[in-house]
Amino acid sequence: MPETKPDMKPLPSDALIVVPVRDLVLFPEMVFPVSVGRPSSVAAIQQAVREQRQILLVLQREATKEELVPADLHTVGTVVNILRYVTTPDGNHHIVCQGVQRFRITDFVDGHPFMLARGLHLAEPTTSGPEIEARFLVLKQQIRETLELLPQVPQELRQTVENTTSAGALADLAASYLDSRPAEKQEVLEAIDLVPRLDKVTELLSKRLEVLRISSEIGSKTRSSLDARQREMVLREQMAAIQRELGEDDSNKQAIADLDKAITEAKMPPEAETAARKELHRLQRTPEASAEHGMIRTYLDTLVELPWALPETQPIDIAEARKVLDADHFGLEKIKKRIVEYLAVRKLAPEGKAPILCFAGPPGVGKTSLGQSIAKAMGRKFARVSLGGVHDEAEIRGHRRTYIGALPGTIIQAIRKAGARDCVMMLDEIDKMGSGVHGDPSAAMLEVLDPEQNGTFRDNYLDVPFDLSRVVFIATANMLDTIPGPLRDRMEIIQLSGYTAGEKLQIAKRYLVRRQLEANGLTAEQAGIDDEALELIIAGYTREAGVRWLEREIGRALRHVAVQVAEGTATKVQIGKADIEELLGPVRFDNDVAMRTSVPGVATGLAWTPVGGDILFIEATRSPGNGRLILTGQLGDVMKESAQAALSVIKNKAKSIGIDAALFEKNDIHVHVPAGATPKDGPSAGVAMFMALASLMTGRTIRSDTAMTGEISLRGLVLPVGGIKEKVVAAAAAGITRVMLPARNRRDYDDIPEEVRNTLEFIWLEKVDDAVAQALTPDAPDESEEG
Repeated sequence: MPETKPDMKPLPSDALIVVPVRDLVLFPEMVFPVSVGRPSSVAAIQQAVREQRQILLVLQREATKEELVPADLHTVGTVVNILRYVTTPDGNHHIVCQGVQRFRITDFVDGHPFMLARGLHLAEPTTSGPEIEARFLVLKQQIRETLELLPQVPQELRQTVENTTSAGALADLAASYLDSRPAEKQEVLEAIDLVPRLDKVTELLSKRLEVLRISSEIGSKTRSSLDARQREMVLREQMAAIQRELGEDDSNKQAIADLDKAITEAKMPPEAETAARKELHRLQRTPEASAEHGMIRTYLDTLVELPWALPETQPIDIAEARKVLDADHFGLEKIKKRIVEYLAVRKLAPEGKAPILCFAGPPGVGKTSLGQSIAKAMGRKFARVSLGGVHDEAEIRGHRRTYIGALPGTIIQAIRKAGARDCVMMLDEIDKMGSGVHGDPSAAMLEVLDPEQNGTFRDNYLDVPFDLSRVVFIATANMLDTIPGPLRDRMEIIQLSGYTAGEKLQIAKRYLVRRQLEANGLTAEQAGIDDEALELIIAGYTREAGVRWLEREIGRALRHVAVQVAEGTATKVQIGKADIEELLGPVRFDNDVAMRTSVPGVATGLAWTPVGGDILFIEATRSPGNGRLILTGQLGDVMKESAQAALSVIKNKAKSIGIDAALFEKNDIHVHVPAGATPKDGPSAGVAMFMALASLMTGRTIRSDTAMTGEISLRGLVLPVGGIKEKVVAAAAAGITRVMLPARNRRDYDDIPEEVRNTLEFIWLEKVDDAVAQALTPDAPDESEEG
């Protein structure tokens, strides 16, 4: 072995000696002999042996190329230990090496007679999970099948495969022994993550396995002399003899007879009955032990259990329906009136195509319970289908029976569970359906809810039409914006806006307290809550459109009573107003409108949210600058545009309002909407933005009893907005006594509850000048008080 030349520079400690190979990819943990013929490679091997260093085996891109540069090599290779170096008498050099780790080359080191490279040692991933575990099992099974088809496989290799528990090591082992091109093995070596590595090896092994299977089948056919039909006949005779010995043939005949009778009694339409009898005939010819027998039996059971025949319906009693609605729900007079109209039409035209009602509103206002009341009033079965989070079309239409574990869709399952083809079906949270790679469920709902199409609704599992035209569909939603337009067009939207404080009090007295007494194991003789206590809970501990949180707070208060009753320290507890703070803690919601609007530059606006109306404060301040407008508070694009428009209008009207125009050029104006962590957007804050700026620039405060909503144009006109009822109810709940609304929203006045209308003064705005005249206080405070 030659010695190191004296003038050779020492090798960097952070670099690896690179040995290019033509048609070999060595994987970590694999031991393999390598022949070395290129002079530079021989020098590299000898230097590595001399210094007891590891080397880096890297596949060259073109096997025929002799003189190599770094660009001719792949960037990922294998760090190996040299176990043995042998020189044969004919002058050939050989090494036996063992793979250690993957390595990615980042750069090469010049100035040496062989290649040196720096880079990254690629550690073997240690991740695990269902995806990796499933691929690992599939790959191991493929390797077993391959080894069974290969002749003269060493037993040691079988044991190695069975003992390998690492997914990455198994993939490397399979790729190492796989009869594939070096480029394909290089792709496996470069796959660092386990999932793509396992997928690549599985793909390569599948191709090889298919070739081996075909070869094996060809060999089997040439050796087999038994005809397939003869084989089947012999097996059937044997099966029949076994069944006769076990006495199973009579039971199967009885099951077939029972199914035949059930199909007759189900009174299916002709197409469905034809399909059922065809499957029944298949069932007779299918062995009980086969998986297909169970699939056919499940399908037939589903068909015969569905309510194909229309039950005899009792006439709808409108007076009784009114009593049911009034008993179950307080308030909601317009909603109950529309439901009574709906029921009256169904009574007079039971065969007609009734509209699909969709109750839209905040959580906790009674949307689902209204559907239950409709079912009770009509004397029909009630079924509920939750659509929240549904993102697969098959959940609506069902899975085809070609799939393992196939089931009917949720619509058919609900009808099967209800046992009536004319049930009242509540489609809950229809606005929360999603879409994914398996289709769009909202598109499937179009057929379900279209009275022109749902008479022949075809579930993929049933594969026969089922008549949904007599089902009374009722949907619920929190927001309409997320419902696709075509689906929304199928439904009649009925808005439930929320309850006033008075309505909440009555609901609590009539329903919530009684329900929570039962839920906590109490009786009316053991516990009760005064009206004043309920009013305090409504005003100080809840701020919602519905009553769900109110019921929780009532339950919290009653649980304290339950503890006293259970301990025997009290037999009767009446919760009063003075007890609430001790039971529920400090009041959560304070009326701080007057305090926050006591300085110039603060306006009280009204906003609509998916959970009801709310008030929000628009704050503006100015500081020396060059006329910039600064916006903060997580404002969306629409509210940013409202602020820009308000600034333009206030500049245009500066003279008429009494503002020195030079103030805009010498000051920066900062508009902020508090609660900055909450995103805010919507076309209703223009008037409030304008008034905050007007108050700031004039130094006059805005009346603390006044809140406002509306959008503005650049000409100073006040434009109409939506959600008036929710906003006005929120204003009354916050202690506001005057609300300024766009004049063109007078049409929404009748929708506001009378209880709220009687406590508020309404000011209708045509132009922003009306808002200035009505909201700003007459005199400006001292400069020292401005904030």
